[in-house]
Amino acid sequence: MAAQVALRRQQAQEESEARDLRLLYPCTGIGGEAGIPQGSSISAGVPVSVSSSPAAACFDVFGSENQKDDKRFYRERKSFLCIDGSRMIPFEQVNDDYCDCEDGSDEPGTSACPRGRFYCTNLGFRPHYIPSSRVNDGICDCCDASDEYNSHARCQNTCWNLGQRERAYVEGQMRTLDEGLRLKQQLIEEGVLLWREKQAQLRELQQVAEDLQVKLEEHRRKKHEADRLKEQTLKALEAGDGGLIRHQNSSVASIFHLLDSNKDGSLTVDEIKAKVVLVHDEQRVLSEDEALALLDRGHRMDLSKFQSTLWDVLTRGDTVKIKDTQGAPGSLSSEDPHLKAADRAAEWEATNLKKVEEAYETVNMEISDLQKKLAIDYGTDWEFLFLNGQCYKLKVYEMWGMWTGKPKNHYSQMVYENGEPCWQGGSRSTTVTLTCGTETALRSVKEPSKCQYIMDFQTPVACQPVLKQQGIHSEL
Repeated sequence: MAAQVALRRQQAQEESEARDLRLLYPCTGIGGEAGIPQGSSISAGVPVSVSSSPAAACFDVFGSENQKDDKRFYRERKSFLCIDGSRMIPFEQVNDDYCDCEDGSDEPGTSACPRGRFYCTNLGFRPHYIPSSRVNDGICDCCDASDEYNSHARCQNTCWNLGQRERAYVEGQMRTLDEGLRLKQQLIEEGVLLWREKQAQLRELQQVAEDLQVKLEEHRRKKHEADRLKEQTLKALEAGDGGLIRHQNSSVASIFHLLDSNKDGSLTVDEIKAKVVLVHDEQRVLSEDEALALLDRGHRMDLSKFQSTLWDVLTRGDTVKIKDTQGAPGSLSSEDPHLKAADRAAEWEATNLKKVEEAYETVNMEISDLQKKLAIDYGTDWEFLFLNGQCYKLKVYEMWGMWTGKPKNHYSQMVYENGEPCWQGGSRSTTVTLTCGTETALRSVKEPSKCQYIMDFQTPVACQPVLKQQGIHSEL
């Protein structure tokens, strides 16, 4: 008897708690400001049905999303039309623990319909749907415990604590966003200045290239003239044009000393045979008689006699010449001051031309490199320009491709393809996701598949004002 009394009291208490919960909540209930007190528990209870009292017209249907458009379907009236339009049923059959609608819309607060959905209001945290099959299954799915209104599970309302932690996290994220946006603005300003500097640098280099082009053409012309003069001088010497040499007494002495091997001040037969050859037979050594003829039949010849006799024969160049007169050291041509001057001038112009060519090539390479850098997409406000040429590492990974973000946030992702060969074929590739942060750093690297990497790159320039406007979690 005592046990029956205790059981009835327990049932009465549970029915009272269930009525307080209201299967048809007042307009200020779970969908409004009231809700279930923090820390309260809910256990077994009462049948699930809709009240037909006059006040029911103001009630929201338990388990429906009262803050959304579906609310209009659950207004108290004589009949209820399934949301999919498949069937009309008496309103009393809503939440009667029997599935009448194919879409389960008549049982948002029970587990009767396999396709039904139960709306967790979760006041103070995130509202969400769960399958109706989880209602009263003894497991707490909603943080407000509303899904276990008629079970023996004792669920605590943890929405406020969860929401508090979530709000603290969001507040931290918003502070990070604020600081990131501030840093981003600085980087934008720096990027604009850097962009203008590089544009000015490009214009200066292009002007330098134009000036060097003019100098290059001028030095090419000068070198051509110097080479032509050298060639003409050499041809004149080879043709025996004594006028180029005869009026330069210093040349006579230099040729004499060239032939005077022992430097005793006189030329001998042996010295002539060693240094002079026939024009048309350079390989044959002169005979002693031929050498004596060149020495004017004397065995020795001093500088004075050389200038009046043998010098004229050599400068004509029609019978004999000094060995290797085609430019070898000690040849007649190489000892001629006019040829030396022409040769030095040609070398000078060649050196100057080479310097200008190297400078012109260097400037053009700088222009090409700068144009390539300026052609890269650095964002709408050049905010990513500061990253150019930078290298960020995490362990053994290095980075800096191609923007592949979605249209609304084009600069949120980069892809690097055709990397180094993978050890089992193919090439390495990396997808880099840019996230908002106060520092510029590579945060994580993963390899979900072989040689396919995913990187998380944090930087202030990834912060977007739209996050500030919309809020990170608008439902909070």
